[in-house]
Amino acid sequence: MSKNNSLLSNLFWKFSERIAAQVVTTAVSIILARILDPSHYGVVSIVTIFITLANVFVSDGFGSALIQKKDADALDFSSVLYFNVGFSFVLYLILFFAAPYISAFYGEGYEILTPVLRVLGLRIILTGANSIQQAYVSKKMMFRKFFISTLGGTILSAIVGIIMALKGFGVWALVAQYLTNTFANTLILFIVINKRPLFAFSFNRLRKMFGFGARILGTNLMITGYMELRALIIGKLYSAKDLAFFDKGKQFPNLIVANINTSIGSVLFPKMAMEQDDSQRIKNTTRNSIRFSSYIMSPLMAGLAAISPVFVSVVLTDKWLPCVPLMQLFCITYLFQPIHTANMQAIKAIGRSDVFLKLETFKKVIELVVLVAVMWFGVDAIVMSTAILSALFTVVNAFPNRKLLGYSFKEQAADILPAILMSLIMATVVYILGTLQVNKILLLIIQVISGGVIYILLSVITKNKQFKYLKDLVKSKLF
Repeated sequence: MSKNNSLLSNLFWKFSERIAAQVVTTAVSIILARILDPSHYGVVSIVTIFITLANVFVSDGFGSALIQKKDADALDFSSVLYFNVGFSFVLYLILFFAAPYISAFYGEGYEILTPVLRVLGLRIILTGANSIQQAYVSKKMMFRKFFISTLGGTILSAIVGIIMALKGFGVWALVAQYLTNTFANTLILFIVINKRPLFAFSFNRLRKMFGFGARILGTNLMITGYMELRALIIGKLYSAKDLAFFDKGKQFPNLIVANINTSIGSVLFPKMAMEQDDSQRIKNTTRNSIRFSSYIMSPLMAGLAAISPVFVSVVLTDKWLPCVPLMQLFCITYLFQPIHTANMQAIKAIGRSDVFLKLETFKKVIELVVLVAVMWFGVDAIVMSTAILSALFTVVNAFPNRKLLGYSFKEQAADILPAILMSLIMATVVYILGTLQVNKILLLIIQVISGGVIYILLSVITKNKQFKYLKDLVKSKLF
């Protein structure tokens, strides 16, 4: 198998894993959203802020260092595994004892945060082990195993969440779903990898990976910290329902983008790490990634923005309609993620985590200043500022690779422009169709099918290369 086919094959399995998992997750989310009150989601959203921040410490630093290190062996993996599990346990204890103070911070009516945080916080310990499993699978390019573990955990947690919601457990149905998912995912991946860690530990190995890992950790902590800070501010300044609408508006665009970015990033980073001494090959890989992900992501984001009023009404019911404008703004925000992801993965792969850190520091300072300025004007203002900055930062993210890879922003813009133009044409037609006076379910079906047909026709007419690659790849896997 050629290297290009190997990359596409791993992308296929990673996409399949994410798509299969998210079909189940989205279906469950829709069912639970129809059963539970938005305030239940608001409580879990607040708790997730602190768990997500803690997870960054155990999932982002050494895991990336293991993938980037050329000669990482069993001792490296076992040393990081034992460190991660121990450190995640310490983080959980901190969160456990801090829970009452977090609950007091949000004030009267949020007493349930304490037990929910203490139970759901167990995910931190599981993530400490799971992140090293994922690093191993990524390093070895064994993405088919992700498909098995993720799908198994997602289905099991879906069953648990729905049963508990129907039984009237409220917020605890969401807690059980999230915790079961992480536990099952970790257990199944442990079984399918069938690779037991060494009973050995080396501080020296950790020390050698610390520099790269610490910079990646610092960068991801800033990224995650900023994203969760928005939720923390909304939960404090506004209400649990406002936070629920914010999260639900972000959920569906994020489901699409996170899965595409996770798939491409998970395959792209180890692939480029193998080629870190050949800048031309990294440039080609980065370019192909931007073209391919833009071709897939642009119509999904533009299309979702166009159908969001009908989609929310039909799928989530009218009680969630306040999240529609937020969903549309998040679609604009995530439209530019292909450039962000590919550029940052390239910088990481060649070992320039110092550039990675400086770049994110610069952006987060600007984002923080803007956030403080607009947070008093409502949730819409917060999300709108994020969408504007996301568009502007495409230039910032591309800037280092003009020198490192000889891949300028002008070239990158030219690479994504065809997909964006086709997507805008498609979205315009789909939005106009949304004015038809027919049954909403039928209208949603008409919009979705029309959007898909229009985009495919435009791809055929323009002889789009990414469409041909995708068509050939699917054929090779199915026939």
